[in-house]
Amino acid sequence: MKKAVLSLALVAFLGLSLNSCRETKEEKIEVTVEKAEKETEGALEKAGKAVDNVVEETKEAGEAVEDAVDEIDNDNN
Repeated sequence: MKKAVLSLALVAFLGLSLNSCRETKEEKIEVTVEKAEKETEGALEKAGKAVDNVVEETKEAGEAVEDAVDEIDNDNN
């Protein structure tokens, strides 16, 4: 009888201790995810603006090349 009671107590103790560890790990994961979201929020906006700037600069460079080609064509005529 003593062994049965001790075995049940041990199983209950292990079950409860594993649940509390799991909750702690889940809480740590949630905190880490929230921090990552906050840190990347501004980075995505900055990356979008940088892409827009590169596209605009590429358009301007293309226009400059076209103008240079037109000038060369006019000089040859």
